[in-house]
Amino acid sequence: MALIHVDFVSECLARTVPFTAIIPSEQLGRPGTPKREKKPFRTLYLLHGIIGNDTDWVTGTRIQRWAQERDLAVVMPSGDNGFYVDHPGRGDQKHGEYIGRELVEFTRRLFPLSCEREDTYIAGLSMGGYGALRNGLKYADTFGRIGAFSSALILDAAVASTDDAPFFMQQRSYFESVFGDLSRLKGSDKDPEMLVRGRLAAGDPVPGMYISCGTEDFLLPANRGFRDFLRGQGVDFTYVETPGGHEWDFWDTQLKRFLEWLPLRQYGKDDRNSGNVGIQ
Repeated sequence: MALIHVDFVSECLARTVPFTAIIPSEQLGRPGTPKREKKPFRTLYLLHGIIGNDTDWVTGTRIQRWAQERDLAVVMPSGDNGFYVDHPGRGDQKHGEYIGRELVEFTRRLFPLSCEREDTYIAGLSMGGYGALRNGLKYADTFGRIGAFSSALILDAAVASTDDAPFFMQQRSYFESVFGDLSRLKGSDKDPEMLVRGRLAAGDPVPGMYISCGTEDFLLPANRGFRDFLRGQGVDFTYVETPGGHEWDFWDTQLKRFLEWLPLRQYGKDDRNSGNVGIQ
């Protein structure tokens, strides 16, 4: 397994940006261990939450081990606090196009990644859960499946916000700096419900979705609301509620369940790594 840090100049963000990537490697297996298939990697684009960065998933979960076991490449960008959307008035703040097009194109040139939709996934937590839903639906020709954990489905809160809120991420000025004119937010391409309706109206497939939220999470009502919307539209999806709050123990568990939900092969755990000291 290779853990790689990359800095490159993004056209969408008009600056040098980082991402962290996990690329599985051939391990020293015991005699008779089957070799991995020599073909482009299935790939997961994994989005962090607010106030996070591209290292969060590596430090907060066991994604390195699980990616190696499943022969899955994982790309973890840094999304600032921008909710992974394009600001309509800022040419240097196209976070959605960066995730949905530029990052995918660049990483496919850099690493041996599959270009097939059915091999390309996007997932995230909190702000990143919203970003995975929004960009997984907007760029559904690229992403075949979506994982959304504790998603910050906060459009109604953004529209109703004022600048009297005590925390910056609840203030109207912050939401305007991310989404632009809030009076146009609902029903725009930043609205996951609108994106689902648009694909259904056009007869286009809706990507498979795995959506989860903890029963002690403050975002549970919003996630239940999106669940009920999808059911009303007749969309096929998986929804999970389990005990847990807005914290890493929940996200670590849900990431593993999401990987089990994906159509991935799990290779044997007999490969030797830095924890193996001898041959049995």
